[in-house]
Amino acid sequence: MKKFISTVKNIFSIEDLRTRILNTVGFLIVFRLGSFIVLPGVDPNQLSGSSEGIFGLIDTFLGGAFSNASIFGLGIMPYISASIVLQLLTVGVPYFQKLQKEGESGRKRINQITRVLTILITIAQGIGYITATIPNEAIMVSKALFMFSSLVLLSAGTMFCMWLGEKITEKGIGNGISMLIMIGIISSLPGAILGEIVSKGTSGALLLIIEFFVLFFVVVGVVALTEATRRIPVQYAKQVVGGKVYGGQRQYIPIKVNASGVMPIIFAQSLMFLPALIAQIWSAESDIASYIGSTFSNPTSWQYNLVFGVMIILFTFFYTAITVNPEQIAEDMKRNGGFVPGVKPGAPTADFIDNIISRITLPGSILLALVAIMPAFAMIAGVGNQFAQFYGGTSLLIMVGVIMDTLRQIESYLLMRHYEGMMKSGNVKDNPSNYAVA
Repeated sequence: MKKFISTVKNIFSIEDLRTRILNTVGFLIVFRLGSFIVLPGVDPNQLSGSSEGIFGLIDTFLGGAFSNASIFGLGIMPYISASIVLQLLTVGVPYFQKLQKEGESGRKRINQITRVLTILITIAQGIGYITATIPNEAIMVSKALFMFSSLVLLSAGTMFCMWLGEKITEKGIGNGISMLIMIGIISSLPGAILGEIVSKGTSGALLLIIEFFVLFFVVVGVVALTEATRRIPVQYAKQVVGGKVYGGQRQYIPIKVNASGVMPIIFAQSLMFLPALIAQIWSAESDIASYIGSTFSNPTSWQYNLVFGVMIILFTFFYTAITVNPEQIAEDMKRNGGFVPGVKPGAPTADFIDNIISRITLPGSILLALVAIMPAFAMIAGVGNQFAQFYGGTSLLIMVGVIMDTLRQIESYLLMRHYEGMMKSGNVKDNPSNYAVA
């Protein structure tokens, strides 16, 4: 405890780090306040205040702004969708591949295209959002006027959220976009814990302690999965430049066991609503369609979780294949005079790296699938639906990833301050004898 207090004091004793933390808190407060501002022309009392299915997942990411018909009702999600589309285009479209290789100018051009695509996606999603989630009895003005004004405000809200994320990255701590998603998820945690405590009561105190105990080990396992890497040794050849010897050292290429992050779960979860939706159309005419609809509408059924887990494994391989390029890694190593000991440079190195990625992706994908279906096991064990969402799935993975990234940035500031302190204390001084005159 004493070490923790000392670390907190060190963090706030660094002026730059203290300013960045306060900036981050300020931006996040603005984001949370915006989620409670309802769109003009909407009667909040007529809103359901809750969402299910894919809408419930989005509402969790946005901290309730989705179900509240807020001006941040779509939040940062259209920007994430646009970023994913651009990322996929850089794999298969030569024009975007060329932009990606043009350095800073290409990156700026890709960012411009992403922003334009974000506005288009926001308008398209906004129409569906207003039509599907806001009942007609909640609209107090003309439907045409409300649709126009809401689309303008939702687009402005999304762009403002994107600006907040960029400002957090620039003047705060951590990745701003991920931080906005994490704060939306965390905002529902106190209510989930309180609801679980109330539901269990005094008679279920022991069961509640066991739930928190299990949750602790689940979080530890997710941290291990997020941080696990396979290090590939790389030896660099010695080079003599200007009478000085460079290189000749061994480094490592860290290949993450879960290189795809949370994206396979998001992809799979988006598709898992299609069977129930299609079956709902034909349920009146077919008993099989009715059975499929009821089965895939129940997230605790073994059929749902089996299909969900298999899809996550497949999407993990797919997303890893398009984000990690062994040929590019091998080419960069060869250009910089590096090689894997015992492996020839070029194509053999690319094949070697590809084999390693394939081997570590399989256990990583299986573990990721287990993390994704952990909330279903928690609900079967008697944990409340809202609290069970924190036992795994997208919410827990995002929270762990963002928190670990933020802690790494804080640690880098502390290390930098430590080195500066050594220089200022006089421990490292110039020795005049080092400059002897011949």
